Amino acid sequence: MSNLFIHNTALVSEKAVLGENIKIWHFSHIRENSKIGNNVTIGQNVYIDKNVVIGDNCKIQNNVSIYDGVTIGNNVFIGPSVVFTNDKYPNVNYWDDTLKLNTIICDNVSIGANSTILPGIEIGQSTLIGAGSVVTKTFKDNRKIYGNPAKEV
Repeated sequence: MSNLFIHNTALVSEKAVLGENIKIWHFSHIRENSKIGNNVTIGQNVYIDKNVVIGDNCKIQNNVSIYDGVTIGNNVFIGPSVVFTNDKYPNVNYWDDTLKLNTIICDNVSIGANSTILPGIEIGQSTLIGAGSVVTKTFKDNRKIYGNPAKEV
């Protein structure tokens, strides 16, 4: 691995697969079996769960949470405090991995700060999600969406 920077406060599993030219900043946590492509910057206090896939040339800003079942394409920008979820009907008394829903973020997507991405959806290529949006359904390529729930502009 070349040009790998991991801040000394970050926790990175030895079972994570890391590409080249990656920067992982303060207090971030990268779990086992996650895969991070080349030329990726991961900001402060980011949580990347097990089995998450992140493509090349991505920028993940501070305080982002990406949970198991999320796949992120290439050239994706994820703004500060974005949250991806993987359980549509969370229940504190019951968790079963078979209930996990997968989410796909295609190439060239930008997600504005403080957005929430619900599970089981796909965001098409070159889509822009405005800050503070709650994305509850799939959107096709080349869309501009925002709001709660997010709608196409």
